[in-house]
Order: sequence, then structure tokens, then C-alpha cells
Amino acid sequence: MKANRGQIEKALDAPPADVRFFLLYGPDEAGSLALAKRLERAMGPEAERIDLDGSTLRDDPARLADEAASFSMFGDKRWVRINGMGEESVPALTALLEAEAAGNPVIAVAGTLKPASKLVKLALDHKRVLAFISYQPDAREAEQIAHAIAREGGLRLTPDLARRIVDLAHGDRALMAGEIEKLILYLDAAPDQPKEATEEALDALSADNPEADATPLVNAVLSGDLKAMHRELGRLVEVGAAMASVLRPLLTRAMLLANIRTDFDRSGRLEAAMEAAGKAVFWKEKGIVTRQVRSWDAQGIARVIQRLAQAERASRSGRGLGDLMVRHELLTIARQAARDRSADCRASIADDRG
Repeated sequence: MKANRGQIEKALDAPPADVRFFLLYGPDEAGSLALAKRLERAMGPEAERIDLDGSTLRDDPARLADEAASFSMFGDKRWVRINGMGEESVPALTALLEAEAAGNPVIAVAGTLKPASKLVKLALDHKRVLAFISYQPDAREAEQIAHAIAREGGLRLTPDLARRIVDLAHGDRALMAGEIEKLILYLDAAPDQPKEATEEALDALSADNPEADATPLVNAVLSGDLKAMHRELGRLVEVGAAMASVLRPLLTRAMLLANIRTDFDRSGRLEAAMEAAGKAVFWKEKGIVTRQVRSWDAQGIARVIQRLAQAERASRSGRGLGDLMVRHELLTIARQAARDRSADCRASIADDRG
């Protein structure tokens, strides 16, 4: 069944016995992940979590129903989380919904799915399923999300600061959370010791510090220009910028490419997808962003986002993400972009000869 936001939040906070499966999908994957966290909190820290993926369910369609009906070895609560679910998982979901019993809630974050998807149709038509689609928030909604994230951590934002954080993160929930988390740590805020965020604190922490402009490096890495990448890394070293400081702007650009690529794959019209991105694409960068969208397919840019997000979280956690490790991540991404660009060129030459 299709759920609205109030219904899905209520159900995830207290999973009903008659709902076996939660499907969270749509272009705002960060929003879906935030909703999934509600179920994790509801189940509690002692609950046993079973992680499955689409390929596992494809190879063993009965596995999902079995896991949903199994008891925890330690007598604790148990729940199932599915990552990367798609059409290959329809037989597994069907088996779950037709099973005589399934006491453990199952949740899947599936990303963007087409309206004609068999998985979506099954989820929307079945009374034991709650399905919710997350769309990218508009500017007003994004500001409200920023305020809510800050309040949870004991931070008070002015409207101007919330708007600035939204602009920094291009409205992406995960990136906004990262910026706000840095402010919380910087100001030593906590729910029981709330603090007022300041422009000065954000200036000190934000990724748009003009003294260390990372845009040329971002373009070099995601375009596969290894020579330019090494040149820009040298320049950043000269101005004393920490290598970890480039991860956030790289992640922001990768998220932008992923969103545009999703629209492009759905419509087949790259120019329209670029226009839909609006002010998220600076007019001077339109040409290079367009080329980057062509260079990266959806799966490739998703892997880049995962690598950068893990590295960025490590850098913020204080676990000592060194310059050498950052350089390794950038080199890996740039080499992949270079290979993809070369493959596109060879394909284009072959088409011309044909």
C-alpha cells in the first residue's frame, strides 16, 4: 500500500504486526535512509539485524521469507534490511508475502524505481506492504530538514544559516547532516547543552572556503584528467590545505552528477536533465558537468559516492584519514573516469567508421 509521510513515520516508529515489508524508494535516497533509521531506533540497539541484497535474493528467493520467520539466537528482536533491491527480488518478496508467518519486519531502500516496476506494483497493491517514495526536497523543505537535524544535536540555526547550509549541500539531506554535525562538534553542542550556531563557525568549517578552492581538482578527478589532478594536488599542498578538505566538494559534485544522471536515464534527454538541476550547476561549469554526466553511468557514480562518503566520515571521526589515503581514493576515481572516457572515445570512433 502507498503511505504518506505521516503514515510511514508512524509505522516505522512502531512496526505494526500486519505489515511485513517496508519499501523506501525514490530519487532522494538520503531521505529514504533517514526513514530507515527510524525502524532501526524502534527495534533497539540489542536487536539482531540481517543484511541481504538483491543478488542474494535472486539466487535464493526463499531466503527472505525464512529470515523473516526465524527467531534470534539470543532471544532479542530481529529485523531484516535489504540493500540494492530491484526487479530480481520480486520472487523473494512474493514468497515473503505469501508465507504463513513472518514475525520480523523487513525493510528495503531501493533508490529510484520506474512506475512500471514489478516491484513497485507488487508493493503498492499488497496490504501487507507499506511503500513510500522520497523526492528531493524543495528549498523550504530542505531548510526545515536542516533545522530538525540541528535540533536533534542541540544546535540552534538562524534562518540565514539554515539557508546557507542548504545551498552548500545542494539540498541533499546527507550532506546537510554532515555540515551540521561538524558545527555540533565544533561548538560542543548537545541536546542537554544546546548552542547557537554562528556565521563565524560555519565560515571556519564550510567546504566553500575561498582560500582553498577545490573546484579545479573536483573537475580533474571526475573527468579523469590525471595530469591536472596531480597539478591541483600540488597547488593545495602549497596553500596548506588538508587533503581531506577536498572530499566534501567532491562528494557534493558526485551527488549532483548522480541526480542528473538519474533524470537523464529516465527521460533520455540530457539537456532537460541539466536544466532541471537549476542553480545547482554553476553556469560556468555547465559544459564540464555535462561531459561528466556522460562519462559516469548510474552504477559508477554510485560507487564513487560510496567511496567518498566512507572517506569523508572517516575524516570527521578523528580516525586519522591521512593525505596518502585521500590521494589513493582520488587516484582510483580519476583512473576509472579516464578508462570510461577512453571507452567512450573508442565507441564513438567505431560508430563513425560504421
